Amino acid sequence: MDDLERELGPLEDLEDDGVSDSSTIRRKKSKLPVVNPMCVETPKETGFHQSMRICLEHIREALLHHRWQEAAEYMACYPQMLEDSTNGTAQQHKELIWRISAEILHHHPNSKLEDYNNIYERMKHSGVRHYLMICLEHSFHLLLHGHIDDAKRQLSVAESWRYGKESAAQCQRAKLIQAYRSLLDYIIWCDKKFKHSRTDDPDSGDNPDMHSYFRQASIHLGEVLKNPGVWDPFMLSYVEMLEFYEDHDFALKVLNDYAYDNSFPPNPNAQVYLYQYLKRHDASEKKLMKVLKILHALVPSHELMLEYSSLLLQSEKKIDIEKALGVVLEMLDFACWRSNLDVWKRLKAIIQKLQLQDDCKDVVLGKMATRKDWWPVLHFTSFHASKDSEENPELMEVKASLTKILCPDLMLKYTAGNQRSADSREEPKENGAEMLSGND
Repeated sequence: MDDLERELGPLEDLEDDGVSDSSTIRRKKSKLPVVNPMCVETPKETGFHQSMRICLEHIREALLHHRWQEAAEYMACYPQMLEDSTNGTAQQHKELIWRISAEILHHHPNSKLEDYNNIYERMKHSGVRHYLMICLEHSFHLLLHGHIDDAKRQLSVAESWRYGKESAAQCQRAKLIQAYRSLLDYIIWCDKKFKHSRTDDPDSGDNPDMHSYFRQASIHLGEVLKNPGVWDPFMLSYVEMLEFYEDHDFALKVLNDYAYDNSFPPNPNAQVYLYQYLKRHDASEKKLMKVLKILHALVPSHELMLEYSSLLLQSEKKIDIEKALGVVLEMLDFACWRSNLDVWKRLKAIIQKLQLQDDCKDVVLGKMATRKDWWPVLHFTSFHASKDSEENPELMEVKASLTKILCPDLMLKYTAGNQRSADSREEPKENGAEMLSGND
């Protein structure tokens, strides 16, 4: 709806009597950028243009108030604007009609698939500038209604469509069309695979069809993935098919290229998909940690950092345990992990393992040096204590056992309410090191 407002521009006040003073003008002036209005009167406006302008104003008003039937009735008249040969913004009106019509049909309670088909076909033949994108959007609507074959047919026609000298924009759109057509081949392949899995005969007639759609999809998806970009759903579809036919080496190559090709934009999902594939196929811990190390550099708050810290903690190397400490502390730097019991337990386990080393205190203080000014406010206030004590007492216990280790020089207010504070005055608390080691 906001996009449509930007398309249509601001409405003029039709009831304004033309009388205003300077203070009113100053009050109405805005510093915000203003788009080119499309509903304003022009100096050489004809009666036809005036009718179309007023019609567009009524459409805009109906859209803003979600009066879809009224908007549809006005919209039935507005396409007459396409017949105007004197207007220099004909192309702009074509896109406007396309966008508004789709918006109305999407929300109208009585809209039918035939209505979508009619408007899309009409807009395709009104000009060539938006032909490919209209075909793509048309295929999406067909797909949503379960007409997969019709959707694929639309994309096949668009894929073979050419007009004049191919521009860079047209080339990019053609690649997008090719990608989605391949994705439909994958969807059909999934349907064949599902039907094949329900038959008792492994050599059923559907099997050749599966191979046919696999070949079609794999060839085009392979070409699509050669173009730098973020192709997550297309890449996952390709890998699933390769994995089904046990072509593991090539599937791994596709994932590695997607994750490590420097011509592609940084994409944390690429590392996630590679890690999940390696884990499914029992890759070594060394390979898993290599992938998670890169993911950690991209997204230190990612949920897989819990697995990364676990792998590091299993190592006997001192440096890996220290890395694990850094990984978990960086997770807790983000508020989304503040109340996660598993992360705090992992932090406690790491510190317990570090306590077997002579320099445990120095290592922890070194990691906390840049955090001591703001970590207590993020994790160890009286508000956090009250909240944790009420919602998750186990979390309260784990965090309380870490306060003296992480912030030994600070007097923290992390206590479990007034009763807990009173108890602490009667019985001195054990220090953090003793609590972690389990000594009495």
